[in-house]
Amino acid sequence: MPLTPLDIHNKEFARRLRGYDEDEVNEFLDQIIKDYEAMIRENKELQNQVAALQEKLSHFANIEETLSKTIIVAQEAADELKNNAKKEAQLIVKEAEKNADRIINDSLVKSRKVAMEAEELKKQAAIYRARFRALVESQLDLLNQDGWDSLEASDSRVRELE
Repeated sequence: MPLTPLDIHNKEFARRLRGYDEDEVNEFLDQIIKDYEAMIRENKELQNQVAALQEKLSHFANIEETLSKTIIVAQEAADELKNNAKKEAQLIVKEAEKNADRIINDSLVKSRKVAMEAEELKKQAAIYRARFRALVESQLDLLNQDGWDSLEASDSRVRELE
């Protein structure tokens, strides 16, 4: 057990003949007591400072741990958000590709239908033209027949008779 200033103060030395000067020893012991008390106070202050610093260190260690966990959670959340965004983008692209394919297919069907209708109209126009030509040719044939000459001749005779 360490000495206390009180132990030093209460220490009594045996007296002998030709011993040390008692006043000088007492003064020296008083000086030792003062120094020892100052050392004890300083030691207590340093212990209190160490305890306070350890408490702060512990607090900052907790803050550091919390920040590390927060950073990890934030990184995981960012990664998850990034992955979700990629998945959503892929879905949007797939949907756009489907819509584009559907639009292209619809356009192809419509263009084929229009082409078929145009071809049908060309065929109908050719048929109409051929029929019209046949009609015109038959009418020309009628006009070119000999019967008109005899009609003209009989028409002139009817006029002479009148």
